[in-house]
Amino acid sequence: MSVRLGFIHKFVPATKSNNKITLLLLHGTGGNEDDLIPLASELSPGSSMLSPRGKVLENGMPRFFRRFAEGIFDVEDLKYRTNELADFIKAASSRYGFDPNSIVGVGYSNGANIGASLLFLHPGILHGAVLFRPMVPFVPEKQPDLTGNPVYVSAGVTDSIVARSETEKLVKMLREYRADVTLSWVETGHALAGRELQDAVVWFGRTFA
Repeated sequence: MSVRLGFIHKFVPATKSNNKITLLLLHGTGGNEDDLIPLASELSPGSSMLSPRGKVLENGMPRFFRRFAEGIFDVEDLKYRTNELADFIKAASSRYGFDPNSIVGVGYSNGANIGASLLFLHPGILHGAVLFRPMVPFVPEKQPDLTGNPVYVSAGVTDSIVARSETEKLVKMLREYRADVTLSWVETGHALAGRELQDAVVWFGRTFA
């Protein structure tokens, strides 16, 4: 764990020399820099991993940005934190020497939301994303060009936090911005289910082979 570069974070070097992908791991509310490492290790074995801890605390629980209530985001803070995260990623690329053109975001819930925000505000930062339970972060003033950017969205059929309409709206927006979106519906709620990781692994291997 390191506190350099403005974020408490963990960097895990690649274990396979031919694997140039770096996974940016973005945890959910109450998580930390360790949460998604086991998942990411299955998703892309041998990849390097950059995992920051959210800097905002909500009742003592780390998050990546503030919210006013469940599902109601402080958009100004979200945009500020997104820009801050983009600067961190660039600095980390220089510090750790990973390829800035091969970063794939992996986010869950709050982390998926700031991952979507990164795609909207800094479309050149991520070159793909796996988003579990994302919502629409905001409607960007200027449409980003996400041409060919592969994005995997995994949503829960019985999710009580993210409405089906919210997921469908985000997917529609990403496709309007010319991202290559795969939407997977899983028979579960907001928590991750075992099968959906297997589906994401298949998609990841096919997309980044």
